[in-house]
Amino acid sequence: MDAATTVGKNILVFFASQIASMGLGFFYLIFSARYLGPGLFGLLTFGLAFTGIFGLLLDLGLNNLAIREVARDKSHANVYLSNITFIKLIMAVITFGLIAVTAHGLGYSGETVAVVYLLTLSAISVAFTASFYAIFQSFEKMEYQSVGAILSSLALLTGAVILIARGAGVVAFAAIYLLSNALELGYSFFICTRKFHLFKVEVDFDFWGPTIRQALPFGLSGVFVTIYFWIDSLMLALIHGNEAVGWYSAGYRLVFSLLFIPAVFNAAVFPAMSRFHVSSRDSLQATWKKYLRFMLILGIPIAVGTTLLAGRIIALVFGEGFAPSVVVLQLLVWSLVFIFASAPFFRLFESTNKQVVVTKITGLMVIVNVAINLALIPKFSYVGASIATLVTEFIVMIVAIFLAERDLYVHIKTESAAIVLKIVGASAVMALLIVYLQNLNLILIIVSASLVYFGTLYVVKGIEKEDISLIKSIIRGNGSTRKT
Repeated sequence: MDAATTVGKNILVFFASQIASMGLGFFYLIFSARYLGPGLFGLLTFGLAFTGIFGLLLDLGLNNLAIREVARDKSHANVYLSNITFIKLIMAVITFGLIAVTAHGLGYSGETVAVVYLLTLSAISVAFTASFYAIFQSFEKMEYQSVGAILSSLALLTGAVILIARGAGVVAFAAIYLLSNALELGYSFFICTRKFHLFKVEVDFDFWGPTIRQALPFGLSGVFVTIYFWIDSLMLALIHGNEAVGWYSAGYRLVFSLLFIPAVFNAAVFPAMSRFHVSSRDSLQATWKKYLRFMLILGIPIAVGTTLLAGRIIALVFGEGFAPSVVVLQLLVWSLVFIFASAPFFRLFESTNKQVVVTKITGLMVIVNVAINLALIPKFSYVGASIATLVTEFIVMIVAIFLAERDLYVHIKTESAAIVLKIVGASAVMALLIVYLQNLNLILIIVSASLVYFGTLYVVKGIEKEDISLIKSIIRGNGSTRKT
């Protein structure tokens, strides 16, 4: 199977699993948000934000470094896995201690502290699972990670249903995060030992220093991204309380659940791009350009459709008590377009050993976002936080494109303009259909709109014959495209 087909197969497999996981997560979101209400749902979101920021210490960028290096030389797999695991053990103890001291020092209630402790243990479990998933990705065996994600989501939804039936409180909801992630960790450990025959203890303290130094740019990028994703919720909680966080989180969680789309492409493409950097620059250029085109094809119509249907989506998922979340969803969904467009440039920098550029961009992202949040949240609450995210993502996209054209000598303006025009045209046709069918069943509207969009895009040649040939070759399980 050639490289293009392998990447395509991994995208389809992981995409299918993420759709399944998202479907399960969607029902979890409906059940938990409706049951807990804006206040307690906001508390759970606050706990995730609090532990998410401290959980930055658990990775240090080691996973991304392992993916890149093992993809280039798979004989290093056990060295990276074993040593990274021991490094994370040390960081897990430090992280839990810092969270315990901070939570008690800030005088949080017993209920809040219990939620934070459980979610901290859950984050630690996720960190160790991520090490195994880094190995799966570097070997381009995404099917194993796909199964793990589905198992975790199924456990989370099942736990929520049981808790709601028993009338449990928010602490129990935090506990099922821990149980579902512990299940995923056990599964990933089993696969790594049985299928890859890895995880032999191989501790090399001389390996730690250089590896951590190489990984730190990845780690700092992760720090900045995590702070960026959670800081608005923390600021809202401090300034306007948990109810405002609940309204904001409803729209936020819906929009950013769709980040699985670039995440799927990242996981499948990053190992291949890392290899191409040392073996075939032409293949590297072709891969990231196709990645960018797919991101635009998916991102723009999602934003258009969601903007028009936001009111019905919020009412269906969360109920009338979350009506203030409609404007949040309408604003934040456009930030997805900029995130989708930026993702290929981030992977291009990282796969060509320029991860420091990503670190600088994400550092700028945090500074800009915090500044705008400080200006807007006190007066405009959750709407201000939504605007801050939208503006920040636009700035990040512009900076990423500028630096890629300057440092990597890529040229995208002409060809991108052509495909964007076709996508916008197809999205406009789709929007007219949505307005015309607005009184029909929501699912029927979404399905019809998707078919019309992709049909129109095919007619205007926004979808290339090469794309269709690639999909056919993936389904057949053999490579019909050029060997690399």
